[in-house]
Amino acid sequence: MTSTPSDAKGPNLEQGVVLEPRPWVPLGVIALGLGCLLLNLWAALVVCLFGLFLLVQSQILRLQFSAEALLVWRGESVLRSFPYSAWLGWKLFWGPVPVLFYFREQQSIHLLPVLFDATSLREQLNRHISAQP
Repeated sequence: MTSTPSDAKGPNLEQGVVLEPRPWVPLGVIALGLGCLLLNLWAALVVCLFGLFLLVQSQILRLQFSAEALLVWRGESVLRSFPYSAWLGWKLFWGPVPVLFYFREQQSIHLLPVLFDATSLREQLNRHISAQP
């Protein structure tokens, strides 16, 4: 299980696993944007800016799997809590190179880019929520 160093502010490793950030998806989006330079300058700019946004998010946000819920941290505050009891299902898209993480709760659906270690993400999901077919 992969985790980040704990400090007094933010996620506490004693309360659950914190996933390592992985910049591969944002860097892939930036590379796609640079490839778009051959087609259209404005499209390339938009895609590159989105990739930069994702890169910043991958460094600011942390996912923590606590005993009862998936917690999304920004700095020292919890932005959102997703209790496992409300989950109906989850899936990582593009198996060999996961880029999208989908999960459904009783009241909502979430589709997120994989900005964290996908192997640890899958391990923790299998541990806390029943495995999906």
